[in-house]
Amino acid sequence: MWEVADINIQLNGNRVTTQAQKVSGLSQEDIFSKGYAVIVNGFQVSGDVLLNEGDSVFIIPKGVMPTENQLEAMLTARHTPQVHSKVKCTGVAVLGLGGLGSTVALQLARTGVGRLHLIDFDVVEPSNLNRQQYAIKHLGMLKTQALRQQISEVNPYISVVTDNVMLTEENIISYIEDDDIICEAFDKPECKAMAVNAVMESLPQKYMVASSGMAGLESSNTIVTRRLTSHLYICGDGITEAKQGCGLMAPRVGVCAGHMANMILRIITENYNV
Repeated sequence: MWEVADINIQLNGNRVTTQAQKVSGLSQEDIFSKGYAVIVNGFQVSGDVLLNEGDSVFIIPKGVMPTENQLEAMLTARHTPQVHSKVKCTGVAVLGLGGLGSTVALQLARTGVGRLHLIDFDVVEPSNLNRQQYAIKHLGMLKTQALRQQISEVNPYISVVTDNVMLTEENIISYIEDDDIICEAFDKPECKAMAVNAVMESLPQKYMVASSGMAGLESSNTIVTRRLTSHLYICGDGITEAKQGCGLMAPRVGVCAGHMANMILRIITENYNV
């Protein structure tokens, strides 16, 4: 009779030695029909697969929050270790927590960015609900606190720092000088210009991702990411501003926010070219 060889794998983030030849052999339950998420080497599988030396396997009940170590290992498997280690060690400041900023922040939280610095002075009000990442329960709350709450429900293990303040030419640098990457997500053009000019003048070594033009119902394909300088990127169509008859709505704002979050991740992983 042939002996079954031991193999070493990672199971739910822990190193184990097993003689199981397939994923199903790692549990006494029928994991493929009893409400488990089964992820092998970063990909969720719906049926049994063979095990190999060094495989990473997660068998997690779908309705249960994993531990910090398990979530960390799952993100590492999804993103690949080299990518996730860079993401985890980066801090991003998000200036303005409206449709762009709240969406960018949540997307970065989902990718496991280690530290988010949320800056806004405003409260959540009813007109925000058409495109911003808030709910009716957040009405009247400071946006910084409401978004912190939203992030904690997505990834409670990352660091979230908040400042309830209106940024000006006089104070902006003191708030953002310790952050690795700056995301400009203001609504007003004059605020956008102030932030970009301040960073380029006082913190030229910082990477900044800014925005311009995402209102209305024009084609999503006109929203692009452009590299203006070695450290400055602009996302949007560069033209379409909010005005009477051309409002801000969730889909196009969301497309622009996706560009911004993706560019931030590309900077973190040193994939700069546009």
